[in-house]
Amino acid sequence: VQLQASGGGLVQAGGTLTLSCAASGRDFSINGMGWYRQAPGKERELVASITRFGITNYEDSVKGRFTISRDNIKNTVYLQMNSLKPEDTAVYYCNAEVRQRPGWKYDSYWGQGTQVTVSS
Repeated sequence: VQLQASGGGLVQAGGTLTLSCAASGRDFSINGMGWYRQAPGKERELVASITRFGITNYEDSVKGRFTISRDNIKNTVYLQMNSLKPEDTAVYYCNAEVRQRPGWKYDSYWGQGTQVTVSS
């Protein structure tokens, strides 16, 4: 199973970006999905997560600005980021709990990072 992230870029403060992350492979199922970010010199932190039933959770600093969603048919998770701030600048990583066979345990899979840069 592979996770492919896209949608990062350079945007001015107050702008909007939408990240996408699609899972591909054979005969797998996904439980929770989420987005993390890591700024230079800082640890990776959870930005937002969503269960397969659509229950969401957000880090406090992005509440009201970011929206996480998913398409269970396309095995894709999205992160719409509005009112971006320079402090949102980081490499963003998608994550998914993936089970490759029925009855197997779920393992954590990561996509490649995508850079988000917000200029002031």
